[in-house]
Amino acid sequence: MATEPKNSYNAKVNTKDKISNILETHGFIVSATIGHGSYATVKAAYSQSHKAKVAIKIVSKKKAPDDYISKFLPREIQVVKFLKHPNLVCFFQSIETTSRVYIAMELAENGDLLDFIKNNGSVAEAQTGVWFHQLVDGIEYCHQQGVVHRDLKCENLLLNKNNVLKITDFGFARNGMLSADANRPKMSETYCGSYAYAPPEILCGIPYNPMLSDIWSMGVVLFTMLFGRLPYDDTNHKILLHQVQRPPVFPSGKNVAEDAKDLLCRILSPAKRRIQMNEIREDHWFKRMTPKVLKKLSVQTKKDGSETVLQDMPNNETSKIKSEKQEKRESRTNKVVPESKAKKDPPDKKTEVTSVQ
Repeated sequence: MATEPKNSYNAKVNTKDKISNILETHGFIVSATIGHGSYATVKAAYSQSHKAKVAIKIVSKKKAPDDYISKFLPREIQVVKFLKHPNLVCFFQSIETTSRVYIAMELAENGDLLDFIKNNGSVAEAQTGVWFHQLVDGIEYCHQQGVVHRDLKCENLLLNKNNVLKITDFGFARNGMLSADANRPKMSETYCGSYAYAPPEILCGIPYNPMLSDIWSMGVVLFTMLFGRLPYDDTNHKILLHQVQRPPVFPSGKNVAEDAKDLLCRILSPAKRRIQMNEIREDHWFKRMTPKVLKKLSVQTKKDGSETVLQDMPNNETSKIKSEKQEKRESRTNKVVPESKAKKDPPDKKTEVTSVQ
């Protein structure tokens, strides 16, 4: 068995120590490595200043492509600094040294959507509805801020400890994409993202509307949740190009509702016919799922400047509370409580989930 040279081992130990020392000086106690790529590593850590667990993306300037370091990484940091939404991973801090860039973000304890599907198979329709609603909420917010993601895929959709979906990795994102004229959207010519999630216009190499491109990728994510597999074969570019220019083929043996398939067909369509975000919200399946899922998340800013994520209860829970209140009212009525002593029912309480700040 080949052994690693001692000087190579020592170099790795020294690098690890340097990284830990730099992060510790900024109040981060580093623990395990939770992800890695060709030029970036993600480590779990504890932030002493935020009093929370965080994920730190560590990008090597030596290994990363020049255009990523000079163009895409600065864009990513610029974008995530001002975006704040319950369905986007929260940005905390960026640190730059001569050899690395560190980006500290909210930690999503339950991993990514792709791993969930690999481990559990297709997602139940009710849960798919919850996550697709959250995906729509997050991307609609980005688009309203003039930001396009351009790399939506299951690997970039994380799940926190409460299984709330969080969109991450804005490495190919672009700001300033709002157009004054809705009939003349700003176009992109940077062909980025993953082939399996890319719309026909990107695969054909023509200028494209990046907001419509994000919507196509959302459709691929929805298909993957419902069927437990990708809709297109990205191993052969010619076959892939042929597939994406035709309506999606649905696997047999999966009991998926027809109105869900209809929505998929309307999203996975040529750009000229592809539905937009407001049309997704008016879609029959999307609206049908609303009573079964948590309502839209909202951020409430407290007096001290901290933020709390408010999440309405499912309708069935609300109905349960209402029925309990009705029983109490009837009970009071039967006891003939004097009006002066009657107490008002307490207001409905909301489930609170505190975001990591």
